[in-house]
Amino acid sequence: MIDGWTFARRWPVPALLCWGIAWAAWLLLQRAGVAAEWAAVASMLGNFALSLAVHRRWRQLIVALGFPLSLLLVAPGFGLPAWVWLGLLLALAGLYPVRAWHDAPWFPTPQGALRGLAQKTRMRGRGPSMRILDAGCGHGAGLVELRAEFPDAELVGIEWSRSLRWLCAWRCRWAQVRRGDLWGESWADYDLVYLFQRPESLSRAIDKARREMRAGAWLVSLEFADQATPATTVMRHAGQRPLWLYRMPLDGSRQRI
Repeated sequence: MIDGWTFARRWPVPALLCWGIAWAAWLLLQRAGVAAEWAAVASMLGNFALSLAVHRRWRQLIVALGFPLSLLLVAPGFGLPAWVWLGLLLALAGLYPVRAWHDAPWFPTPQGALRGLAQKTRMRGRGPSMRILDAGCGHGAGLVELRAEFPDAELVGIEWSRSLRWLCAWRCRWAQVRRGDLWGESWADYDLVYLFQRPESLSRAIDKARREMRAGAWLVSLEFADQATPATTVMRHAGQRPLWLYRMPLDGSRQRI
């Protein structure tokens, strides 16, 4: 059972609430006699102020830009007809379906972000018997980086978005790429599972890894760590996001490697 406060904090509800308030303010200000242009400026400033209360910088940016963009596209006298906005929404839904909204947005793995991972995990050179999963592979940037580290491994990518799965399969013909739910996929047969998820989903990933992954296997998370579970180690490169490594079994203590 989800209470009202928890629901209001679940993305993308905060964004929809902020945009709804901004649109209501724009309409009410015009009814009060304020010119449409000044009403738009005031509503944008209010929307920007509300965006600062949203958790995480990338979400703040989405909230801050969403209302001005929608105003430019659909508001009478401000520009493009409404069908353009509808077309953009349909394209976004195809690229990033509603079911995936609770997972990470489409942020590709940066080039070089996994540099040194094979050496750190001592898994280089184990050959094609090693299986590695990119859970939520997007358009394949993570798989490309994994291949650079583990050129002989069997690489698997799973992605819920049909469009991104197709693009990833075309880009990464040397990997097995299929459409599916990364949370429904069993991780039991993998030696390493790589994630670039939201911080809120890390505890879920840790629980899944603890239940399913065998001793000696690795869960690797780019940028975000689970605050409740000490990582086995963390890799940091200048100009790159941190890489958090968890070696199974997860017993709540920091392991030595």
